[in-house]
Amino acid sequence: MRGLPARRIASSVLCATVLIGIAGPAAVAADNDSAREHVRATSSAPVPNADALLTQVKGLGDIGSVLTPVTDLLNQVLKADNGQLSADQAQKLVDAVNEAVAKITAAVPAAPAVPATSALPATSALPALPAVPKSGDDSKAKAPADVVGDTLAALQKAVASLLTAVTSGDVSQVVPALTGVVTGLVNAVAATLLGGGLPAPSLPSTSSLPAVPGA
Repeated sequence: MRGLPARRIASSVLCATVLIGIAGPAAVAADNDSAREHVRATSSAPVPNADALLTQVKGLGDIGSVLTPVTDLLNQVLKADNGQLSADQAQKLVDAVNEAVAKITAAVPAAPAVPATSALPATSALPALPAVPKSGDDSKAKAPADVVGDTLAALQKAVASLLTAVTSGDVSQVVPALTGVVTGLVNAVAATLLGGGLPAPSLPSTSSLPAVPGA
């Protein structure tokens, strides 16, 4: 009878060994899967402040989308005899500029709707508002999106003037129109940069920059 407990113990040890042999690799595999899932979740998480950085990148992309068609127009005019282009060629270049501007302005969120006047109390029941002092520069009170929209509209106006000049046959109209487009483009770029919340430039002081020829 003494051999029976010994066999039972040996059998129990054997079963435990078999279970450990089965469960051990499974537990290790489960731990490995958990570690891989953790690494995958960590690697797929967005970088800090991703939304703000994406807004800045979009602003830079907007600048590029306008720069290319405008500079194409300017290059074609400057290379043409007396700055004159055919009506079809000039219109095609101008259409490319307007299309680029339209894509940017279409992405700007619309202003919130104003409630219907019927829902407001009569003006006689409202307290009088103090007069608002007029500022010398109204653009300071505008939202960045409004400033960008205004500069893009001014750029389109300058491009339209250039279209007239390069198809007029009068070379004297071309240089002022070109200057207007360049100025409008610089303003649009500056407004887009300032309105997009981009970091301040880290340029050297102007005293260390080379002098502009002919300045």
